[in-house]
This record gives sequence, structure tokens and C-alpha cells, in this order.
Amino acid sequence: MRFTVRVIGAAAGGALACVAVVGGVQSGGTESAEAADTASLVAEGAPGYAVEDFNYPLADKILAEQNIVLKRGDGHITLADCVPGTGQLELLARDRAEKICFNTVGTEGWLTLEIPAVFSVKGNDYSTTVDMTVGTEEKSYEIGKNTWTPVGETADPEGRDHMLVEIRVAK
Repeated sequence: MRFTVRVIGAAAGGALACVAVVGGVQSGGTESAEAADTASLVAEGAPGYAVEDFNYPLADKILAEQNIVLKRGDGHITLADCVPGTGQLELLARDRAEKICFNTVGTEGWLTLEIPAVFSVKGNDYSTTVDMTVGTEEKSYEIGKNTWTPVGETADPEGRDHMLVEIRVAK
């Protein structure tokens, strides 16, 4: 019986407090102005919302250090140091002495970027498509799994220089 009385009393007290707050805010007096100021201060002091903009993190630093433009992605394709035997996507570009490698995770992913003069891509266990541009033309290439696939100038009858602009993967 005591438990029931306490619950009813707490519920009634909560309801009265709610009515008092609402009544105070609506009354238009000094109390309502103070309550509104307090509410806005709390809202202003609260942390902001985390909104994903899909911009590649540290893209400016990577551009400065490695001259690779990484634009946007979903986080499932990331630039990485090349490590043999780890199942990375690997790229060869004419103006680079070393390969460029990407780790892939999850069931699918995408990354927009700009790497000029890419001429070969080694796939991994994912189904991979790369989009490249030459002038105003855009071309897509399906990359063979775990094998090197000629793209860009090596796949172009005219041998034109292509820029890699997007990578898409799916398991």
C-alpha cells in the first residue's frame, strides 16, 4: 500500500512540476523570460550534432605530402602504405616510382579522388570498378579480382593520359 501511495505521489508531483513550468513560461512575466534565457543557454552550450559530410580526413596533408587528391568517400576505401599479401587494391601511375595502395573494408565502398596517369590496377577479393576521365570523356573499367588490369592509356587505342576519379568496390 505504501508503494502505491509513493508512486501516485511522485506522479502527481511530476505532473504539477510540469504544469508549473509550462504555466510559468506561458505567463509572459519575468519568470518566462528567465526560463527562455536558461533554455537557450543550455541549447547553445550543448555539443553540436555530428553530421557526416563524407570528406576524406586529412586530405590536405595527404595532398601536400604525397600529391594525391582524396576528395570524398564512405570510409570503406582508404589510402594505405603498400604491404604485400594483404589484399589491398594497388595502382600504378606513370608519374610515380612506387605503387599506390588502398585498404578496403565492409561489403561495399566508394572513394572519389584525382590521380593522373594511372595505367594499371590490381584488384583484390572485391568486385571493383574505377572511373577515369580523359578530356571531357569518362570511362569505366571493371577490375579483375586479384589480377592486374590495364586501364587508362594502356587500354586506350590512342594511348591518351587518363585521370582516376572514382573507385567503387562491392563484395
